[in-house]
Amino acid sequence: MVGKGIYLEIIGDMLQEIEKTQADNIEKASKLIYESINNGGVLHTYSTGHSHMIMEEMFYRTGGLVPVNPIFDSNTMLHQGVLKSTELERLSGYAKVVLNNADIRKDENILICSNSGINAVPIEAAIIAKEMGLNVIAITSASVSEKAKSRHSSGLKLKDLADIVIDNCIKDSDAAIKIEQTNQLVAPVSTIVGSYIVNRIVIDVVNEFLKNNTIPPVFMTANVEGGYEFNEKLISQYKERIKSF
Repeated sequence: MVGKGIYLEIIGDMLQEIEKTQADNIEKASKLIYESINNGGVLHTYSTGHSHMIMEEMFYRTGGLVPVNPIFDSNTMLHQGVLKSTELERLSGYAKVVLNNADIRKDENILICSNSGINAVPIEAAIIAKEMGLNVIAITSASVSEKAKSRHSSGLKLKDLADIVIDNCIKDSDAAIKIEQTNQLVAPVSTIVGSYIVNRIVIDVVNEFLKNNTIPPVFMTANVEGGYEFNEKLISQYKERIKSF
């Protein structure tokens, strides 16, 4: 039988390790994001496969930042066919098609999540973003990436291209618990730790606004008095930049 309590222990240990080893990089990323937003920019996010859930975690959430532009591409998400999604995220040239349709501007930031960091699309997205003058912030597993072979013609990996790399501290596999009877692995962890990291980024960005005596652009719940109006004003401010509003 698979021990249920060990999953909680694994997740807890990973979050502690992230705080211990990645807090500085989270803070650096947050300062870049704050500076861009404070100057009228937005934070772009782009990921493929299951990693798109981490991108979605940042978008249009109570307590989340308003100026977040998720670059949604249905073809590399799961709901229109997982086999197609897997094939496309390994296809050289596809990232250019996606990013060419996004309103991304020099000196803004893009957050790219990929546990392995070896597939062509997230790698090329980082290359294109840097060519356009954006800062690339990556959430990836340094350990998994180091052991794997790049699927991009350059031989580079996402961690090689990012201006700031936030290690999700996954060591060997996204699935964390081994079934001794079959040698299979169960209980993935990348979505949980990735969501923790992006919300830690949000907290640090908010703190930068507060340090400067500015109201942070954070969604309020629409279920409190004035919440809907507060959100509408912010959405109106960023509607031209964020396609998914």
